This record gives sequence, structure tokens and C-alpha cells, in this order.
Amino acid sequence: MSLRFSIAALLLLPLFAHGSVRPHQEMRDIFYGEILYHAYQHDYFEAISHLDIELGQYYALDEPDLDSLHWHRGQAEFAVGDFELAYRMHHRAGRAITRVIEGNVEEQVRNEAIYRLARIYFQKDQPVNALHAIERINGDVPESIRSDLAFLRAHIYMANGRFEEAARLLRKLQGEENLVGFSTYNLGIALMRDGKVNEGRLCLDQAGQIKSNNPATLAIKDKSNLVFGTKLLEEHNFEGAKQVLDRVRLTGPFSNRALLGAGWTDAFEERFDRALVPWSILVNRQVTDAAVQEAMLAVPYAYGKLNVHSKAALLYGSALERFSTEIDKLDESIKSIREGHFLKALVREELKQDANWVVKLRELPDTPETYDLLELMASHDFQQSLKNYFDL
Repeated sequence: MSLRFSIAALLLLPLFAHGSVRPHQEMRDIFYGEILYHAYQHDYFEAISHLDIELGQYYALDEPDLDSLHWHRGQAEFAVGDFELAYRMHHRAGRAITRVIEGNVEEQVRNEAIYRLARIYFQKDQPVNALHAIERINGDVPESIRSDLAFLRAHIYMANGRFEEAARLLRKLQGEENLVGFSTYNLGIALMRDGKVNEGRLCLDQAGQIKSNNPATLAIKDKSNLVFGTKLLEEHNFEGAKQVLDRVRLTGPFSNRALLGAGWTDAFEERFDRALVPWSILVNRQVTDAAVQEAMLAVPYAYGKLNVHSKAALLYGSALERFSTEIDKLDESIKSIREGHFLKALVREELKQDANWVVKLRELPDTPETYDLLELMASHDFQQSLKNYFDL
């Protein structure tokens, strides 16, 4: 096993909400309110098209200051970039925000625009451009984005290898309620990448014991325990790794890898009867998961070490049969995708209104083309691109 820290993997938390959408502010223009309604529904195509019309009409007026949109003009100009970014039109979003930066605007407005531009660069995996942008921020910053700005700056520093500076910022964010767990986890990663391994471990351990009912916080809690436990396992600290990996929820997104690691903590200590407990849970899960596949071979291996050779032989045979079946399914999926059925399966009308559409799509008996692609279909980039396709 190898432990790899990728900056992209740190971003479990959606970094920031759209700054143009502020529900606590009084709405003075009904048409702008309708635009925000579409944005709240994640219908960014409608939001963008309506906003283009409203701004076009506003700027064509002889006395635009008398129009009710005047009260929201600053937000509306920001919203152009926000909505286009949400619709994955990064180039247009960047141009819209750059126009705000280069305009005659207040210091707070300019700094917020630069912050958003830096965010676009970072989301586009352009850390150097993001760094150049965010270093242009000087002076007063709106209070509503100060913690988000510091969090973004820390991630940009990490992406550029400036881990000490990132850690310094993340230390200051430990008390931020909206970043609970995320700031501590990322601080641990920054410290470990900066060579301060023991301090980093303490942070990961702390993040792995947070009390919360928030799904996002629970996910980063599991992530922290998985990373910390895997690190301990690599260092042959099997007892410590076992305790940490056992904290990961059995139903969370990191449960499969945690169950696999928990089994190995006992197997390396030759406690194969104990190793069978997490592995036996894991082996009955979705066979396309790499951790499940490894467990399918680990279970008969453990029985062999326990001298239960007949059962080991049967389980090896069962694993071989299942692997053969999966290879046949994979061949079928490749053939079906090449024949163009993948796209047809994705645009089924009955799936569009279902929050669990990815899982249900995979379970449909007549869609072999989607069976092996759950991880791809569940990704943010894929779903956003699919939404664009639906709109087209």
C-alpha cells in the first residue's frame, strides 16, 4: 500500500457558496429574485439566460438608477461569473469577473472579485495562476468571505508546495464553525507534507474524533481516520492502525478501504481469525470496487493460514468464478458503449428526478454499459457535464 496525498482529494467540502445568492438580503427586484430562484434549483442555464436579458435591458435604460435592479446591480454583475462558473463556462466566468476587477469599484468589491477569479483558476487546476490572482488582494475584504478566502489561500499555497504558509493560515481557521473538520484535516496534511509528521498526525487524529451529525463533516472525519490509519499501517503500527480504522463508519464513502485495512492490521499480526471479520463484511459488497476484489482473495488466504484448506480452496474457486463473470460483464460493457448505448442510458427521463439516479442506473438489468462506471458517473465533473448535455 502507498499513501498519496492529492490536493484535489482534500476538497471534499464545496469550498464556497455562490456569493451572489444571499437569502438574508431584502429582494427589491422581482425579476432578479426569479433569477436567483433558478440558481437555487441548480438550473444555471435559465439563470444565465434570464440574467443576460435583465442586465441588457438595465444598461439600455436612459436612467438605470431608477430601475429596481439598481439595488442588486453589484450582485448581478458578480452573478454573471458565478452562474457561468457553475455551468462550467470558466472562460466566460473569468472574463465577467475580470471586468468587475478592472472597473471603478470599491476596495471590498474588487477584492471579492479577485477572490472569485482565484477560485476559478484553482478549480481549473491552475494553481500558479490562482496564486498570482490571490496575491493581488490588498486592503479591506468583505467579512462574509474572510474565512473562505483564507481557506482558499491555504489550498492554493498547498498546491504550490508552500506548506508552511498553508499551515499558518489553517491554524487560524480552527475555530471557524463552517470549516469544522476540514480545517483540521487540511492542517494535518499540510504539516505532514512540510515534514512535521508528528504534529500532522495529531491533527488527523483530532479530525477523526469530531462529534457531528453533519454529513460533510462525518465524511471528512472518515477521511481523516482512513489517511491516519493507513499511515500507521504502512509504519507497521498495527495496533494503532486498527484502532483508528475502526472509527470509520461502515456505511460511509471510505468504509470499503477502511475494512480492507482493518483486516490487514490483524493479518500482519497473524491474527487471521480476526482479520476475517472485516473482510467477510467487505467481500459481500459491490465486486467492481478494488477493495472488495482484494478481499475476495484475502478471505481464502486467511482460511489457508488457519489450516482450513478445504474452505480456502472453495473460496478461491468462487473468487475465480466471480472474476471471470466480471470480465465477461466488462467485455459486454465495452461493446455496448461502443455501440452508443451509454448516452441513451444516461438520458432516461425516469432517472432525472431521482437523487439516487447513479445507483439506480447501474442496477437496471438492461444497461451493461453503466455497470463498471459508477465512480465516473458519481463524480462532480461528470454530473455537471451531463447537466449541460441535458440543457442542450
